[in-house]
Amino acid sequence: MLIETNKSLKNLNSFGIDCKAKHYVSISSVSELKEILANKEYPNRFILGGGSNMLLTQDIDALVIHLNLKGTTVISEDEDTIQLEAMAGENWHEFVTSCIDKGYGGLENLSLIPGNVGTAPIQNIGAYGVELKDSFVRCTAVSIEDQLELSFSKAECNFGYRNSIFKNEAKGKYIITSVVFNLTKQNHAYKTSYGAIQQELSEKNIENPSIKDISEAVISIRQSKLPDPKKLGNSGSFFKNPVVNNEVFNKFRIQNPEAPFYEVSPTEFKIPAGWLIEQAGFKGKQFGEAGVHKNQALVLVNYGNATGSEIWELALLIQKKVKEKFGIYIEPEVNVI
Repeated sequence: MLIETNKSLKNLNSFGIDCKAKHYVSISSVSELKEILANKEYPNRFILGGGSNMLLTQDIDALVIHLNLKGTTVISEDEDTIQLEAMAGENWHEFVTSCIDKGYGGLENLSLIPGNVGTAPIQNIGAYGVELKDSFVRCTAVSIEDQLELSFSKAECNFGYRNSIFKNEAKGKYIITSVVFNLTKQNHAYKTSYGAIQQELSEKNIENPSIKDISEAVISIRQSKLPDPKKLGNSGSFFKNPVVNNEVFNKFRIQNPEAPFYEVSPTEFKIPAGWLIEQAGFKGKQFGEAGVHKNQALVLVNYGNATGSEIWELALLIQKKVKEKFGIYIEPEVNVI
């Protein structure tokens, strides 16, 4: 293992923020991971995956451990289903498309989500009516403290909306090294009820879509709304869609009868954060080198040389104005470092 010093992380985070790591090492096996964790010379560590769900606001005064664990393995299969184990360093979208190319269903609605497989369970990624937990079986993780390997079942992960045990009581204690998924080989459960997918399929005159059709529809929708991080720095959706109770929702609806919403339960309602941000006047606005994307108000962008602090200041301003206008707090989806 080569440990580098004063390593620029500009090309290792999707915002393209030019922060530096005091020390940096790339890990390509679980044994290397255990070895570096056991090394007492570097007591402060920072785990880096795909770099897509974070905003760096400062240099990292620690050893940055970059997970490059690769590979996919068939755990079991029968006529109808297959269980696949994917290593944490696999690119999420490439893993999804490889499954679709083999005819495995269940992940097609999660196409083109940035990041790696290992970080997907942490926030229970989701899109267009599907969440990671729907196909999740278990994940393997290494304890940072004693380097023991543990397995977490779906129940043990305590998945919620963009949430899991790894964002709460287990935060900072484990490093996910692989994830097992249960996917369908036939009789796929198609999820096309979201209006955007229905519209995309209708425009292509597709009445009986395949999993590949759905994936391509999702990719087309996402590309029309979300900028490519390689061309314009961003981390996808910066804020979570707020889920509010009946009292807050009823007051909001009286004041904003035209607002879109989704019923989560009889007592909870999800309001699109992008709509709130757009109505607060931020869509397409630029503040120095930081800004809000012109096609999707949920996406904050780096127009060139913005610092993480400048983007975070913009995020705080958006939070404040949305709260003032609607009485609703929108919470960041990205990790602010």
